[in-house]
Amino acid sequence: MKKKGIWIISAFVYLTFFSTLDFSFNQEKDPYVRLRKRMVERQLAARDITDPDVLDAMSKVPRHMFVRPSDRRLAYNDYPLPIEEGQTISQPYIVALMTQHLKVKKGDRVLEVGTGSGYQAAVLSQLVDQVFSVEIKENLAKRSSQILKDLNYNNVNIKVGDGYLGWKDHAPFDAIIVTCAANHIPPLLIEQLKEGGRMVIPLERTSNYQTLTLVKKKDGKPVVERITDVRFVPMVGEIKKKKK
Repeated sequence: MKKKGIWIISAFVYLTFFSTLDFSFNQEKDPYVRLRKRMVERQLAARDITDPDVLDAMSKVPRHMFVRPSDRRLAYNDYPLPIEEGQTISQPYIVALMTQHLKVKKGDRVLEVGTGSGYQAAVLSQLVDQVFSVEIKENLAKRSSQILKDLNYNNVNIKVGDGYLGWKDHAPFDAIIVTCAANHIPPLLIEQLKEGGRMVIPLERTSNYQTLTLVKKKDGKPVVERITDVRFVPMVGEIKKKKK
């Protein structure tokens, strides 16, 4: 019995040692590992992000690679950061919250409207088979495409275009995520969403008030559920010609 107890303690010490060694090794390769771990623990898991796959994806994607070099030290803080073209990279919590509400899984195909920095697409790429992302600003599309390519996120497809129109060639989608605020739910996005699919979109209520909204497609029609108040950059392009 004594020998068995000694063996268990030895095994525990062995595993603890090599677990620590592996963490230290990873830190040498990526000095942001500790910051990412703290972000997941304090900003996500400590709130209401409970999906283990989402937490795992957020712990793996190097957010600091998607921000401006001058902002990398701030990448894992609890707020959005500016990027090029007057756009922003969303607060980590909001990225995780939107992803969690999509309830995606392996085998799914997701449409993203508004590639921006490419960070949200990278997170989704860890959870699904294919991400199709539409970005209206050409410079942002080129920048995010290059970053995603350099980081080997090979299941993300980006095109320059108006996300209000979706991406018909690859429809229908299991889920759609919109990362800019719209004054109404784009009808073509509902058309391109599978029956039973889920869309997460910030909807403008007033010029200063937006609601992050979950839209489920049931019998071909949108069923809407409020998630929380948010602040996103506005959708531009074709939507500005449409009425609410």
